[in-house]
Amino acid sequence: MAKKISVKAPDSIFNEMVAGIERAKQDIFAISEESRQSYEEMKDELEDVRLNISRVIEAGDFLEDKTRAARRRLAEVSQFFNSFTESQVRQVYEQANDLQVQLSLNRNEEKKYRQKRYKLQRRLQVLLQTIERAENLVNQINVASSYLTSDLENGDEDIGKNKSSQEYSLRIIEAQEEERKRLSREIHDGPAQMMANVLLRSDLIERTYREKGPELAFQEITSLKEMVRQALTEVRRIIYDLRPMALDDLGLVPTLKKYIDTIEEYNKGIKLKFHSNGKEVRLPNRYETAIFRLIQEGISNAIRHGKSTEITIEMEWVKNQVKIIVTDNGTGFDQGIVKNQSFGLTGMKERIELVEGDFFINSSPGNGTVLMFHIPFKEGI
Repeated sequence: MAKKISVKAPDSIFNEMVAGIERAKQDIFAISEESRQSYEEMKDELEDVRLNISRVIEAGDFLEDKTRAARRRLAEVSQFFNSFTESQVRQVYEQANDLQVQLSLNRNEEKKYRQKRYKLQRRLQVLLQTIERAENLVNQINVASSYLTSDLENGDEDIGKNKSSQEYSLRIIEAQEEERKRLSREIHDGPAQMMANVLLRSDLIERTYREKGPELAFQEITSLKEMVRQALTEVRRIIYDLRPMALDDLGLVPTLKKYIDTIEEYNKGIKLKFHSNGKEVRLPNRYETAIFRLIQEGISNAIRHGKSTEITIEMEWVKNQVKIIVTDNGTGFDQGIVKNQSFGLTGMKERIELVEGDFFINSSPGNGTVLMFHIPFKEGI
């Protein structure tokens, strides 16, 4: 008699599989964090070793000079042996011998530190590779897990009809994970590192105040304030990249002007021009966000892929419509090859569709790129 299989069994198996993937991700993440902590500690240890090597070399150079002088003195005593007392001869010999022993110990110490430095550098390299592999594995697991669960929800739909949509969804998930990875690195290397330095400097201020007095402590506080200011600037930049707060407060055009100024500041040698013609109006949040992201993506593509040095953004406000043209002098591309393969262009198309607008591209190799967006809106919104 055939054994009945519970209808819930596939769901249970799937849930266990997803849970197993999640546990594996957490384990890999833990390995990554432990490796990162070891990496930071080892970096500090390597810095100490480098300082010790410098100290030993400096001491060795000093001993080398003294040993050379002692040898000259010894040669002089040997040449005029009868002119010196037995005590003087013994003293010269002992001094030369002691210096030679000290120099030998110094050379051994330097060799020991150099070997330690080499080992630490090798271990740091291995740890860095481990961290990168762990991050890539977590990234891949996130993509697979997200796509697997989202794909299950639509499992009853026709696969053929949704193939392009699924491919685009997968690319979106990959982009999201890459963005999260980028943000985590920016926060770790920027504000997090600065805050760690703030803690170290605060301890230093206390010690400076106790040992050297209030004047030097006050100088350290001034330096600390500058460090906190830099950390705050870095945090604001990261937040701005996520979503400019000025978009809600000031509106689309002022925010775009600030964004363009920031792009020029961070990309020396690139010139951006911005023009807005007609009566500007405040649009609903989703419209302003979509327009900002469209222009942001256009500028980013022009700089990163097109290697552009001049970019012009023109906005024209007409009745019930805003027209946007982004022109660059970059390398351009073959529309027949790139248009359907570019995630950036596909993302723009998706954003335009959300606000029921139109999107046009004009580009060819060596002739730059022109992006045109026509976005309609209702009067009085």
